[in-house]
Amino acid sequence: MTPERHTAEPAQPVSEREGYDAQGAPASGRPEGDSPRGVFVTFEGGDGVGKSTHIRYVANELRRTGREVVCLREPGGTGIGESLRAMVLDPDNGEISSEAELLMYEAARAQLVREVIRPALERGAVVLCDRFSDSTIAYQAYGRGLPLDFVRRANAFATGGIVPDRTILLVLGNTRKSLARATGAGAGDRMEQAGEVFHSRVNRAFLKLAKRDPKRIRIVRSSSSRKATAAAVAAELADILPELSARAEGATPSQPAAPHGEGAAKGKPQAKRKRGGRGKRGNRG
Repeated sequence: MTPERHTAEPAQPVSEREGYDAQGAPASGRPEGDSPRGVFVTFEGGDGVGKSTHIRYVANELRRTGREVVCLREPGGTGIGESLRAMVLDPDNGEISSEAELLMYEAARAQLVREVIRPALERGAVVLCDRFSDSTIAYQAYGRGLPLDFVRRANAFATGGIVPDRTILLVLGNTRKSLARATGAGAGDRMEQAGEVFHSRVNRAFLKLAKRDPKRIRIVRSSSSRKATAAAVAAELADILPELSARAEGATPSQPAAPHGEGAAKGKPQAKRKRGGRGKRGNRG
């Protein structure tokens, strides 16, 4: 299957392109007749909300049933993506402009889609990705203040029409607490150092995206109980991943969404390892 070539029609509005709604945001589901056989699930949210932890939980449950699961992170997941990640998250690279930052994230994403995500979906794998295009809208458009339409166009070009089947938005409810979780005792990477006001804008943006597309984006409130949160995540995925039905039965009334083979060697989410060139975790874009 040949990826859609957006360069052939540079003047066409994003809203008219395959896989995007009238506002230029990713539309729920894939175009009929052009759907890979696998399932694509993304995990979004601010730093420190537990995305990589719950990706591991879901991956382990699915692998027990024999499903091939590919776990990825953004930016990263490929040699090129990991190199870009190291640069964009390095605190010493404070001179990176917002425009350059956006394009670095999109370059990493374009490589990941073509090298890993699309082939995995075409062979029937379940792809679990720690961040995708929603993060770019939240961080680079709402957080950095770049033009929203420009960010959407960049997303459309980089993804080539690939849209998640489901997005789990993990929310903690306290920006300061989530940042403290993300940085631990360290100073944090370049994005984590952007400050509480910046990250509050990002978190509000995620909620706005979920409100606009509740069918695809499901909010799960990250509680102090990992088991309860894992059950809530499973409940929001059980309709597209029936293998998670047993885990979903453990969900409690306080946890449901509100309008909320082997993994790839590269880009596999780690529990404690931070993302970036200095080992920092978390993906923003």
